[in-house]
Order: sequence, then C-alpha cells, then structure tokens
Amino acid sequence: MNVSPDPAAEWGPFERPLFEDPGARALSRVGVVDVGSNSVRLVVFDGAARSPAYFYNEKIMCALGSGLSETGVLNPKGRIRALSALRRFQNLAQGMGLPPLSVVATAAVRDASDGPDFCNDVLRETGLKIWVIDGREEARLSAQGVLLGWPGSYGLVCDIGGSSMELAEIQEGRVGKRVTSSLGPLKLRELPGGRKGRKDHIKQVIHDLKEKMGPQKDRLFLVGGSWRAIARIDMARRGYSLKVLHEYRMTAQSVRDTIKYIDSQDLETLRNACGLSSARMSLVPYAVDVLARLVRTFKPKDIAISSYGIREGLLYEQMPQRLRKRDPLVESCRFAEAKDARMPGFGKTLYNFVLPLFKSSPDTTKRLIKAACLLHDVSWRAHPDYRAEVCFDNATRANLGGLKHSERVFLGLALLHRYRNKREGTPFQDLYELLDEKGRQEAEILGKAMRFGAMLMVSQDGDIGKLKWQPRKRLLSLTLPRDMEPLFGEVAEARLKSLVSTLGAKVTVQVRD
Repeated sequence: MNVSPDPAAEWGPFERPLFEDPGARALSRVGVVDVGSNSVRLVVFDGAARSPAYFYNEKIMCALGSGLSETGVLNPKGRIRALSALRRFQNLAQGMGLPPLSVVATAAVRDASDGPDFCNDVLRETGLKIWVIDGREEARLSAQGVLLGWPGSYGLVCDIGGSSMELAEIQEGRVGKRVTSSLGPLKLRELPGGRKGRKDHIKQVIHDLKEKMGPQKDRLFLVGGSWRAIARIDMARRGYSLKVLHEYRMTAQSVRDTIKYIDSQDLETLRNACGLSSARMSLVPYAVDVLARLVRTFKPKDIAISSYGIREGLLYEQMPQRLRKRDPLVESCRFAEAKDARMPGFGKTLYNFVLPLFKSSPDTTKRLIKAACLLHDVSWRAHPDYRAEVCFDNATRANLGGLKHSERVFLGLALLHRYRNKREGTPFQDLYELLDEKGRQEAEILGKAMRFGAMLMVSQDGDIGKLKWQPRKRLLSLTLPRDMEPLFGEVAEARLKSLVSTLGAKVTVQVRD
C-alpha cells in the first residue's frame, strides 16, 4: 500500500474515530446494486464506514449481455432472471430497513436497444431507479473502489466486465484519464476469425487505448470477476497458500506462465480444482488474451488484484473527504476495538508502551503495530485453547483493505504470539513463508510485548510503565509506577522473560514513585 504518513494531518489511528461522526454513521449501512453484463449483485456495507464491512453480499449470474453483439438486445432469459433478482434485492433491502438502494447498470444495459425498456420494467415492478452509466463513469467508479482500499495509490485500474473493459489512471488519491472499450469476454466470444482474429482485434484496441492513456508503468490494478478467476488459477499453479484474492500480486512473467498453464489444461478439470463456476470459467480463455496483451503493452511494474470495484466506488462516492483520507486498515481495527475489546481505548496505551522496541522501524511497520495493538483483545471470547489460532485466521483472512499478503501474515503472527509463545504446531505454518525471517522475528517480538503489556491492563489510558530498549547493549529496561507493582506477579514476570529471550537480551526492572 502506497500511503505517505503525514504527522501534521488530522487523521491518525488514535484521533477521534470518524465512525462516531454523524456524517460517517449515515454510511454505516448502505446498499448498492450493480447490474452488469454477467451478473446482478447486491452488496450491503455496514460498520466502519471507511473500511467496507460486508453485511450482505449476493450475486446472481444473469448473462444479460449474452448474444448482445448479434441481436442488439438483452438476453431474454437474462432479463427475466435480472428482474427476479432485483425484486428479491428490493424486498431484502426493505426488510433490513436500508435507505434507498443505489442501482447502477453498465455496458449491457447501456448498449442494448431495449435497455430503456428494461429499466422501465424494473422501476414499475420494484420501484428501483436504475442509473445507466457510460463507460468513462464506470471507469471512474471502479477506480474509486480501488482508492477505497489503497488511498494515495498510483497506477492504472483495469476493470473488465462481460461486455466492456475500462481503464482509469489514479494518482495521489484522484482519478485521472479514463477510457472504455468493448473488450469484454462476452463480446470477444462472438467475434469471427477464431483465436487469431480475436488476438489481432485485441492488439489493435489496446494499442488505441495506449495512445489515449499514455505511459502507465506504475502498478496495474485488476478489477472484475474474470481477472479474479485468472488469479485463482495463478494461485493453484503456484501452490500459493493464502487464498485471499484482494492484494494478491502477480508479475508479468507469472501472467505468461499462467496463460501457458491454462492453455495446457482441460478447462473443466481446472474449473473444479479452482472452485470456479461454469459461467465464469467459460469466459477465462477470452480474458487471458486481453490480459496478455494488456501487460505486454503497458509493462506495469507489478500487478495487484482488487476485490474492490464499482460497488465500493459507489460507497467511496458518498464519503466526505475527511473520511476518504483515513487509513482503511487502522479505521477498521479501531472499529473492531470499540465493538469487541474488553477495554476499548487501551490499544493506544499498549501501542505507546511497545513502541520503544520499534523506534527505528519504518512507518509501514509502525502502522501494522498500531493495528495489532487495536486488535490485541478483540478475540477474548474465543476458547482459550484456540484464541491464538482464531487471531491469526481473522487477521490473515478478514476482508481488510490496505494490507499486502505479507502484512496480513505479520499481523496474524503478532496476534498469535499475543496468546501463544510458540508458533509451531498450528495449521498455518505454510503461510509463515509469505513473510521473511526478519518480519517473523519482529512479529514475535511485538506479540510477546503485547502479551506482557496486557497483564497491566487495568484502565483505558492509565500509566502502565515504560520500556527502554538498547539494542547495542542488548538491554531491555522496564520502569513501573508504584501502583502497577502488584500487577507484576509471576505470570507477568514469565511473559517478560519470554520477550527478553526472544530479544536475546538482559532485563532490568525498576519501580518509581
């Protein structure tokens, strides 16, 4: 995640949380519907407004855009299914007490001659107003969805749907140039000339897109179901251990290797192995040809999968600017602490207590330390025998924005060591390799420091003492206020010794009046 911390900025992990602000609370439960060429999906966002919590998420594959290039109209069976889905979604929204749903339709509805007629049918039968957006607006909303998870990012957002593909440039939290094209798999499937004709067409279209967009050599963010399907296959080919698509990274070489792998496999066998639907898998051979040419033409420095797209962009659209600036990871962790911790607010005290161990760490690491301290006590309801595993699983697999996969493992390991001295013997050992040895060591130190600091948790913001770390002397000093001395019992002392052992250090303890 490309975030540049600004110490003078108003937002911060321990400032007043904006989810308590009336403007943010208005976004705490928002329903959006995306009427696409392949699917119709309802998402209800809830909770920490800056970091999307998915209260409800349902998708129905309708294939509205199937056959559109030949007939000029929406797929008749798809229309029936889409209308049925929208009736259901409207009833669900009313049952949940949601404000009016925001409904957008993309390429299939905007290109079909009967698109307006379909929108009228929906309005008459459900009361839902469909906003049919053009390709540039679709690109903007998808890019905003990416910014929801990666504030301040630079790069090229590529959103592929069934009937179109959009590109948008993002820089410093803003959306720049945008273009749209007809490179959706449903349309490519209907092109004459076989694969060679398709590849020639894709090459020409992407060349024209490059002329309009100019050089784009930062990160390529991939948005859309077909890209996620290819990422799943890439994971399977590599034997990748963390099956989280958001922030999954690929290189140009891995894309080429995966395309060769797909070409060499039986698609049905591959579909079953990767858990893909038949409808999705049928579009993959067309999408890989687009991706191959896209990567070859734009030459991005790396490639990241974004699970956030147009629906999240609609949420971002409704956020005030002060909320957009917030770090989605820290905001989400702050919300979790307020909701689930035994003593909300102690995360700040704990962060200040452990920070001397990480004075020379970069801001990217300190950000993870803040997140870990906020989460250190939210799993207290789990069975004691499984708290460490629950913490690790939650951190690595939760729907959190602003976390690389290695950072997920760092956060998970730190929280695991909050409850357990050793990480061996867990079901997650294959995931540890996603973090280098230095990162694993730092996560263990952080976890054991939190494990000790939690023994002093008697008030939200009291003075629990200070740590002083002298790495050259390998000396850790603990100074406790007099009223904390009774808390420094046998268990607390054992936890301090465990931390000292991991540091390879000696320790001194002093009590001050």
